[in-house]
Amino acid sequence: MNTLRDRLAALTPERLQGMRRGIEKESLRARPDGKLALTPHPAALGAPLTHPHITTDFSESQLELVTSAHPSAEAAIAELTGIHQVVYHELAALGQEMLWVSSMPCGLPTDETIPIGVYGSSNRGRAKSVYRMGLGHRYGRRMQTISGIHYNWSLPGLSNAEYFGLIRNFRRRSFVLLYLFGASPALCRTFVAGRDHALEPLGERGTMYLPWATSLRMGRLGYQSEAQASLAVSYNGLESYAASLDDALTRPYPPYEAIGIRNLGGDYNQLSTTLLQIENEFYGTIRPKRVIYPGERPLHALRERGVEYVEVRLMDLDPFEPVGIGVDTARVLDLFLLHCLLTDSPDDTPDEIAAMAANQQATAARGREPGLTVQLLGREQVLAEAVGQVLDELQPLAQAMDAALGGTAYAQALAFARGRHAAPDTLPSARVLQAIRQEHADYFVGFVLAQSLRARENLLARPYPDALKAEYAALAAASVQQQSEIEAADTLPFEIYRQEYVSPERLRPRVRGMPAQVPGLA
Repeated sequence: MNTLRDRLAALTPERLQGMRRGIEKESLRARPDGKLALTPHPAALGAPLTHPHITTDFSESQLELVTSAHPSAEAAIAELTGIHQVVYHELAALGQEMLWVSSMPCGLPTDETIPIGVYGSSNRGRAKSVYRMGLGHRYGRRMQTISGIHYNWSLPGLSNAEYFGLIRNFRRRSFVLLYLFGASPALCRTFVAGRDHALEPLGERGTMYLPWATSLRMGRLGYQSEAQASLAVSYNGLESYAASLDDALTRPYPPYEAIGIRNLGGDYNQLSTTLLQIENEFYGTIRPKRVIYPGERPLHALRERGVEYVEVRLMDLDPFEPVGIGVDTARVLDLFLLHCLLTDSPDDTPDEIAAMAANQQATAARGREPGLTVQLLGREQVLAEAVGQVLDELQPLAQAMDAALGGTAYAQALAFARGRHAAPDTLPSARVLQAIRQEHADYFVGFVLAQSLRARENLLARPYPDALKAEYAALAAASVQQQSEIEAADTLPFEIYRQEYVSPERLRPRVRGMPAQVPGLA
């Protein structure tokens, strides 16, 4: 603790004030009957290819709402709320669709009829759709309909080594966040139809669950892959991390070679036959990131200019929050990431990487089970006690943040987290199961539908400033114009574009005479 305090003392108030956070939030569009909306992306929301704040994730039916980076958690949540208001008002003008407030999907149609995202006729737009087609072939479309919150975080003056130390500690202690904020202990049986699973039925209305689960999204039924399980990615530094991803992005994988680049009719099945098509296909609870130049590959950007921020990827949508995340949760994330940064972070080993994966699976499936243990730095600890220890160690960090920013908001956020820890029945995963059982007759879809309607009513009832409406109308129009310009400027045949984009040379540090970048898939 003294070491943590000493390192904290070295962080000036100005650096703490320079902390930035932004949010990316995915949500399915759902019909009033709780089934997936199969309508196109609403035209009034602009072009998903080019809109800076409203796009789509895997599916045409899956919105992704993106904030800017902000100097406070309040500002990030406020912008996210404004984007939601725009979306809900445009959806209301079209009918009764709503945003599904659970990470686990609503009633799904057959896998092949889940629509993938559409981004226009440009090479860049086509490549985004082909990439998603590849995800469908590789993992199934249902898995891609899972939604979550991504929290992008930075602190000024950090080196690559410091960011990677943070990432290693985050992976070691990610069970803390799964325990405190996991909110997906149940799902609709349409998600697991035809799949092997260890879930139990809850009642007779198609609900499947695990009694002690925190986050099925982050467990064996979520973003998991047998192919990616073969990747032993080390986070001991930028060089080793980049080498691991480089290998996965350039090494052919026989099952994907069997799928082929194109089908017999000439349509594209995927962008490449390598273990990963592009960097974003790599699943992880946290990623090192930086803003890329137009046409630049993300791995190339990291190698050239280093880590700029981290992207936290394990947060479930909170169905009790209108926009999926509350400001206290964001503040706890700030404190947790500071703790990961300032705590000793030894290099990871293959054995520890395996232990971290086992911790994640156990916490996702059984996190609230009394006495459940995890492995942390070679020691077995009771999970709930390990969470409590981390929360105790956040106290001086909360004090420092409040001193730097003024007020007591971080102390209050820490008290909020401690309250959940002290009363496990108040954890989101426990509250979800209680509500499903007690208020919705064991019906998962009924519970999420009711919460989705509450969120819709909440956001539609708020004051909707004319300036906000006008701003997003202008952004939508500009995005459509920008997409048209991209399409008009294309001269390269798509196959040449594809080959150039996935070429190994584009992953590596720039060399003299390297050809011009091609527009990317970010």
